[in-house]
Amino acid sequence: MSRRLVDSGVEWIGKMPANWKLRRIGNLFEQRSEKVSDIEYEPLSVTKNGIVKQLATAAKSNDHTNRKKVCLNDFVINSRSDRKMSSGVSPLEGSVSLINIVLHSTDMDPSFVNYLLKNYGFAEEFYRWGTGIVEDLWSTNYSRMKKILIPIPSLEEQKKIANLLEDKVSKINNITEKLKLSIEELKKYKQSLITETVTKGLDPNVEMKNSETSYIGDIPFNWNISRIRYLGFLQNGISKSGEYFGSGHPFVSYSDVYKNIELPKNVDGLVESTNEERERYSVRKGDVFFTRTSETIQEVGFASTCMEEVPGAVFAGFVIRFRPETQELNPAYAKYYFRSEIHRKFFVKEMNIVTRASLSQGLLKRLPVLLPSQEEQREISQFLDEKCYHIDSLIEKKQKIIAEMESYKKSLIYEYVTGKKEVV
Repeated sequence: MSRRLVDSGVEWIGKMPANWKLRRIGNLFEQRSEKVSDIEYEPLSVTKNGIVKQLATAAKSNDHTNRKKVCLNDFVINSRSDRKMSSGVSPLEGSVSLINIVLHSTDMDPSFVNYLLKNYGFAEEFYRWGTGIVEDLWSTNYSRMKKILIPIPSLEEQKKIANLLEDKVSKINNITEKLKLSIEELKKYKQSLITETVTKGLDPNVEMKNSETSYIGDIPFNWNISRIRYLGFLQNGISKSGEYFGSGHPFVSYSDVYKNIELPKNVDGLVESTNEERERYSVRKGDVFFTRTSETIQEVGFASTCMEEVPGAVFAGFVIRFRPETQELNPAYAKYYFRSEIHRKFFVKEMNIVTRASLSQGLLKRLPVLLPSQEEQREISQFLDEKCYHIDSLIEKKQKIIAEMESYKKSLIYEYVTGKKEVV
């Protein structure tokens, strides 16, 4: 017979076992607020994946003493609302930035605490107690956090719940990791297929010739090779201050270009622009947009081709537009050609970095472009459309399974740490 559940009176908890206690965080944990040096105490990062050694991308301060001490099995949570779910029980001793809350308890099982306080239900409750002027940047301090009510079973049951979840969550994570690896392999295969096809063509028996470009190698004998400067002209995007954004006409952003091989027909961005600006920075079919600047070379020179005009749109200043002036390039072929991996080698070889990687028009003008006949360009684009559609469909199915597994895991943890499911 299942145990009796009662209404906890707390919205995020809902029903809980009648024999469990409802306690405030401040009655179970003590805050650890000792300031230490990150020279003596290893710097740690508080992430959505838990507490780890400081990430290379983490912001670093010259004040090495401006840190909080963290001991083994302390629970650490980032107090800022834009860092939701960045928390966990620390498997390490070290130090974290002052924006984090560090808690320790001698009466709670650390593994149970990790599942209880690092679940979506509690995360929503924690940030509901936050304060601040800007909604997505407010924070929750400990004086408010300690008032939050949480469900507490006996220490023995805490251990049982933690052990069961460790087993179930580990199995779910193993499945999702395999799916993620499979997705990465599919993405790599897709990219290699595009690169191979736009540099070697579809006929494996065709006669080849030297492209005289080392990283491209041999190409079909009847293909031409040109620099992009001879095929059209380049234009940097519009530059406007922040108050012009959020209303007005369509705006093609850096993200629109970076994330998509084909420019979206409907973009989310809006900017107030004049008639002259909309003409100068227009977005027409056949235009190819390149990401112009980033912190790393790896994110510079990503291309997105416009397959259908976006009326009234302008494009971002962090983007360069290439507009063909000849009929030598089929847009459907250009879509794949300019997204191929061969350009990464060109940019890495030719680009200089000071503080940020930046793609200049001068450099982009020298980019080699391989030109099969118009008929072969159409054949290549049709072949890649079919192959990439199949690969993308497989990726989408795997991503859907991952999303379902993550949703199941989230629900499973919540059901056990609030006592709705019982360890038998």
